[in-house]
Amino acid sequence: MKVLYVRVSSETQNTERQRVNKDDFDLLIEDRVTGAIPFLERPGGKKIKKLVDDGYLTELNVWSIDRFSRDLKSILETIEYFDEKNIPIKFINQGIQTLNEDGTKNHIASLLINILGSIAQMERSQIRERQYEGIQLAKARGVYKGRANGTSEDTLTFLSKPKNKKAIDLIKKGYKNIEVSRIVGLHPNTITKIRKKLEIC
Repeated sequence: MKVLYVRVSSETQNTERQRVNKDDFDLLIEDRVTGAIPFLERPGGKKIKKLVDDGYLTELNVWSIDRFSRDLKSILETIEYFDEKNIPIKFINQGIQTLNEDGTKNHIASLLINILGSIAQMERSQIRERQYEGIQLAKARGVYKGRANGTSEDTLTFLSKPKNKKAIDLIKKGYKNIEVSRIVGLHPNTITKIRKKLEIC
């Protein structure tokens, strides 16, 4: 079974750009989660893992490397998992395939993935730096005030947010804050806040 995997970070983002020749694939699996969550812990990633475990998946196709993650270590760990299962990954935009036709490792692809993965990781770091610098400049000009007074949400509204509801389910199952944070894609401080709100309810 040939699967096409697409990912965007939020519900409002469009996935059409990644759905190249989607009719050429047996199944399309989509994730709308932050790339900070490890691939196999995402809802779509779990579906793909089940296909692997059941012996159905023969080839995984992804639009680009940064759809896996913007963290090089996470990218390499995910690729290693599929290499061990003898399942090739094709990164469509870069024209890279992780395994050769005879099942051996594609060393040129490995080199390119390391380079492109490093670039994706650097881009993520630069985005964060620019956000931080922008906030600091806004604060210096006196135009950044953070959350306005009186805009805090009531407990029910806060706990009813989709990601927060997922976090609550995991908390009730005994997951630790850092685990919930990685799986759901929320800041650890938000998980702490959710726990405090649950204690009040």
